[in-house]
Order: sequence, then structure tokens, then C-alpha cells
Amino acid sequence: MLQKTNRGLLALLLMVLEWTRPGLPSPLRPICDLRVLNHFIKEAQDAEVAMKSCREGCSLSETVTVPQTRVDFDVWEKTNALEQAQEVQSGLWLLQQALSSLRTSVTNTALHSHIDNSIRNLLSINAVLRSLNIQEYTPPASAAGLEGAWRVSLATDLLQVHVNFLRGKVRLLLSDAQACQQDVS
Repeated sequence: MLQKTNRGLLALLLMVLEWTRPGLPSPLRPICDLRVLNHFIKEAQDAEVAMKSCREGCSLSETVTVPQTRVDFDVWEKTNALEQAQEVQSGLWLLQQALSSLRTSVTNTALHSHIDNSIRNLLSINAVLRSLNIQEYTPPASAAGLEGAWRVSLATDLLQVHVNFLRGKVRLLLSDAQACQQDVS
């Protein structure tokens, strides 16, 4: 047992030393290609279709909080980039919480892979945001106080919100990201 712990600590130490070593290549290059997001949207749509065709063992056991998907373009354009990023990141966090809740309540094993994939994709979107130098989001202790959130009780509604949020606010944030703007000198 002690030998396994020592190996784990050694591996962790080596990883930390590798990260802190001088002369490391630059941080993540910005991921600006919207085809990455399109892939995540397609997989979210696949999960939505699978859920709509599910007949048994595919319901939410409780209502969940989800982000607002409606975008008022005039308001969005007047909102500063930091506030836009925080709105998107809080929405991604809400979706991750809601999908995790769905995963525990769904008994249909065929849907588990779709839900797991959706959760992984949300984590990947967060990595894309980090690559764009968007400040990391610190989630609140509870979703109760989040502005612009609402509650759904149907799994199909949750997955529809997931698709719409990716197609709307996430796409807007990524397409306008400062790190992706070409310098025209």
C-alpha cells in the first residue's frame, strides 16, 4: 500500500516539476475554429434526439436550474466581454449541474453515453474558453441566486436548452473573442 502511495506521489511531483520547468512552450494557443463548437452542438442535438425517442427510464427526478437561452442582441453587444464571459460560464456550470442530475436519475443505459458525452463536452468548452484567456469562472455555492436562470422539469427541455445555449450565447462569445480577432495593420 505504501509503495503505491509513494509511486502516486512521485508521479504527481514529476507532473508539477514538468509544469514549472523554465522554458516551457507558450500556454494553450487560442482555439478559434467554430467547427469545434459545431461538433459539440451536433453531439448535443444527438443527445436531444435520443432523449425524445426514449420511452422508459429517461426522466428527471427533480427540477433543475438552467441558463436563459434568449439573447437580446442589442443588450449583448452593449455588455462588456467580461460580463458576457461570466454569463456564458455560469450557464455552462448550470448545464453541467443539470446534466449531472439527469445522469443520476436516468435509468436507460443507452442514454448514459449521450449524457456523459455532453458533460465532457461542456468541460471541453471550458478548456476552449481558457485557451482564449477568458478568466476562469468560480461557481456560486448554489444556483438559487443566479440571475437569468430558470427551472425545467423535463429531460427533453433540459437538452433543448443545452443545444440552444451552445448555438446562442456560447457561439456569440467564441465568435467575438478578443484572442481570435485578426490584427489588421
